[in-house]
Amino acid sequence: MEQVINDLLGLQATAETISPLQMALRAVVVFIVALLLLRFSGKRTFGSTYSFDVVLKIIIGSVLGRAVVAASPFGATLLACVVMVGLHRLVASATYRSPALGRLIKGKAVVLAENGKLHHENMRAHNVTEHDVQEGVRSAANTDDLEQLAAVRLERDGSITALKKLRQDN
Repeated sequence: MEQVINDLLGLQATAETISPLQMALRAVVVFIVALLLLRFSGKRTFGSTYSFDVVLKIIIGSVLGRAVVAASPFGATLLACVVMVGLHRLVASATYRSPALGRLIKGKAVVLAENGKLHHENMRAHNVTEHDVQEGVRSAANTDDLEQLAAVRLERDGSITALKKLRQDN
């Protein structure tokens, strides 16, 4: 049985010797493993734009691609992905329990505008232009008027959010 699996997946193959059938079968296995890793890593990981999560996406895609084309040993490559997802879960759990670690790993929100006034020093520090703020405000608050907003923030995930002022009706 071990020899059959070895022959089918080309476990001893290199990028130069792997057959198209072996590459196709590896692709099926990698697809299934990737789905399992996604389920284990959690919904947030692949629906998020936090740099912490984006790094995992890029690395996993790169490493799993190497497994398909026999650029790296198949089993070791899959194991490396399992270890990375496990490490990601561990760090995510630690950042949940420790706000200080969360700020270190994920950063913190930054105020870009308050009560109609732009905070140019924060914008400059985070490479956000006035056009970026205006676009974010239109998208988040459906307005062009900063005076209608209590605050505009650059969130930890890179999105711009806006908080409208509370109306004081008499």
